[in-house]
Amino acid sequence: MPGTSSLSSRHSPIFKNYVLVSAVVAVLISQSVKFFLSWYKERRFDLKWFVWSGGMPSSHSAIVTALATAIGLQDGLGSSEFAMALIFACIVMYDATGVRLQAGRQAEVLNRIVYGLPADHPLAESTPLRELLGHTPLQVIVGCLLGILTAFIGKLIVRVQ
Repeated sequence: MPGTSSLSSRHSPIFKNYVLVSAVVAVLISQSVKFFLSWYKERRFDLKWFVWSGGMPSSHSAIVTALATAIGLQDGLGSSEFAMALIFACIVMYDATGVRLQAGRQAEVLNRIVYGLPADHPLAESTPLRELLGHTPLQVIVGCLLGILTAFIGKLIVRVQ
């Protein structure tokens, strides 16, 4: 009967979207790796690592390269969609190692200055700035490789089904 389809059948096409699923899985893997690496280093669980930017591997790089790779595999490397996704990925990765990395380094310097202020200074009690905003080139490369690998594995799974 029309209009009585179940909720799952109405929303199932989004879960069959190989490009979208590849990108989401890549970012989930990347954020999970950050979470467990921070737990290993600090010996404490901090759920903020599931949503924070910065750190190893770059989830921004993982999601945009998974997106571009999946589009390339699905629509072809000569498609306009792949070209747009590739340019988008390059901009995001450049920004992660450039502007955002430098902003994090500036936050580190500013925090050191504030920590050195006398206790009676109006800024002495200010909340520290987040220092981990961008990525090192290695973090971006690892995120990029993770995204590409995720898209290729996703394509293999789609072919098998």
